[in-house]
Amino acid sequence: MHAALVNQAKQGDREAFDALARLTGDRCMAIAFRILRDFDHADDAVQTALLSAWRDLRSLRDPELFEPWLHRILTNACYAEARRRRRWSEGIRVIPVEPVHGSDDFLTVESRDLLDRAFRRLTLEQRAVLVFHHYLGLSLPEVAERLGIPLGTVKSRMYHAKRALRAGLDADARATSASQERPA
Repeated sequence: MHAALVNQAKQGDREAFDALARLTGDRCMAIAFRILRDFDHADDAVQTALLSAWRDLRSLRDPELFEPWLHRILTNACYAEARRRRRWSEGIRVIPVEPVHGSDDFLTVESRDLLDRAFRRLTLEQRAVLVFHHYLGLSLPEVAERLGIPLGTVKSRMYHAKRALRAGLDADARATSASQERPA
């Protein structure tokens, strides 16, 4: 797909690499945001991944595999960004917000918020597997190839991620119903 641009960029053509970055940047940003759940950190991870890709482009043997290769670099950049973020945020405590009930439109926002909170509780590795499988629509063997991990590990992470999502959603639903039952 991008083979001609990759070959030009491998020869040191910065404009060709810039074109590659423009072609793949939005998808990379979407992947990073879905893994990290924070726009600024996702932007940092994408920038890091693109710099690493430029620096290591000559090591890419098959130009047809540029995007999977870039996604693997991006996933590793997301993991590094999350570790960096964790060091800075260890002392921060999240204060729960009481749910406000309104129109039906709000209920869909509330449902999305519950899903987002459950997704944030997953490990980065579990999020990455879910994003590559459900967002990009890759098969499990393709996810394993993109992330550079065995298929059995992908299946295990997928199983545990779905289980953790269900548990998180159930716990939030119980907490919400319990808070509604309490007298004001």
